[in-house]
Amino acid sequence: MKKRKIAIVYDWMDSWGGVERMLLVLGEIYPSADWYSSYVDFDKAEWVSKLAITNDQLRIRTSFIQKLPNFIRKNRILSLPFYPVAFETFNLSGYDLVISVTSSFAKSVITHPGTKHVCILLTPTRWLWGQEANYELRITNFQFLINSKIFRSIKTFFINQLKRWDLVASNRPDRIISISKTSADRCLKYYGRNSEIIYPPFDIDYWEVIKSQYSKMLKQVRHDNKINKKNIENVWNDIDEYYLVVSRLEPYKKIDLIIEAFNSLTNKKLVIVGAGTMKKKLKKLAGRNITFIENATDIDLSKLYSNAKALIMPQIEDFGYVALEAQFFGCPVISYNRGGATETVIPGKTGVLFKEQTVDSLINAVAEFECYKYNLEDNIKLFEKFSKINFVKNIKKII
Repeated sequence: MKKRKIAIVYDWMDSWGGVERMLLVLGEIYPSADWYSSYVDFDKAEWVSKLAITNDQLRIRTSFIQKLPNFIRKNRILSLPFYPVAFETFNLSGYDLVISVTSSFAKSVITHPGTKHVCILLTPTRWLWGQEANYELRITNFQFLINSKIFRSIKTFFINQLKRWDLVASNRPDRIISISKTSADRCLKYYGRNSEIIYPPFDIDYWEVIKSQYSKMLKQVRHDNKINKKNIENVWNDIDEYYLVVSRLEPYKKIDLIIEAFNSLTNKKLVIVGAGTMKKKLKKLAGRNITFIENATDIDLSKLYSNAKALIMPQIEDFGYVALEAQFFGCPVISYNRGGATETVIPGKTGVLFKEQTVDSLINAVAEFECYKYNLEDNIKLFEKFSKINFVKNIKKII
C-alpha cells in the first residue's frame, strides 16, 4: 500500500503554549509530514526544531511573509493584509492529506479534489467573530485613529471583506475537528458547519516526570533557555503565598482585568508568567504586589503551580490547557464562567467560576475561593479524559 504524503499547516510559529504542545504530538503521529506556516520565529519558537527533521534539515516551508521586514512580520495588524494570499499560494498539489491547525488563516489553503483536507479548528477567527474590540487594544497608541470616523469606515469595510473571505475559507476543509464544545458551538454559529470534538492532548506521563523533578528544579534549569534565573529564584524565595497567571500577554487574555483587581487587593500577591504584545503596558499598570516572569520551563512551572494558591483565568478560552496543568499540580483554578474552562474546571471541587468578566466579579471570586478548601488529589479521571492516548486514538480514527 502506498504511503500517504501528508502536510500539516499552522498559522504561524512564533510562541509556545498549549496549541504548540498539540503540534508536537501531531508531529509524533505523522513523523514524515511536511510542515507549512506563514512564518517561523526561530528565536521565540525553539520547539520547531523537534518537527520534521530529515538529515538534519527542517521540513518546514514558509510563505513570503518570512521575508518581510521584522516590523511588519511580527505585527499582526501590519501583516494582516498578507495572510490570505500567503496561505492560498502554498502549492499542496502533491499531498494525499492536508491537516490545517488554525484559529485564523491556515484553513484557507487550496487543495486538489483528490486531497483530503481536515481542519483542526481552535476557534473561528477571533478578531472577526465576537472579539473584535480586544484586538483594537493592540493599536491604542493611535487612539485618535481608532476614534476617527474615517478609520471606523475603512475598518468596517476591511473587516466585512475579510469576513466574506473567512466564510469561503471555512468551507474548504472536507472535515472539521473542534478542540472543545466551546469551539464546536462557535464553528456552528459563525461558519454554519458541524464539527467533531477531539480534546487536545494532555500528556500525563510527561507531566508525571516533571512533577517528580520539580523539587530539584533549581539544579536542573538549563543555561541555554534564556530564563532570568535570578528573577525566578527571587519569586520563590520571597513570596510565600501568591496567585498565579500563566498566559500569553495579549488583549483577549484580559490580564489587565486581573492586574486591576490585584491593584485593589494590595494584601495579596500575584505572579504573572508570560510574554506578548501587551507586556509593557501591563507592567506599567501593575502595582508593587505583582511580579512578572517572561519565560519558564515546564519544571519551573511545576514549582510555580505547586506553590500557588490558585491559577486565575479571566479570559474566554477555546480549551484552556493551562487550567489542566494547574490542576495536575494541585493548583485550583479561578476562571470566567464561559469558554473551554467550563469543560475543565469543576466548580466547588477544582476551582471557582465567576459570572461576569469584570474587576468586581473577579475580586468576589477570590473572596469566595478563600472561604473553602479544595482537594485536587483524587482527580485522575479528569486528566484521562484529555489524555494524549485518547487524542492519538481519536485523531487516527477520524483522519
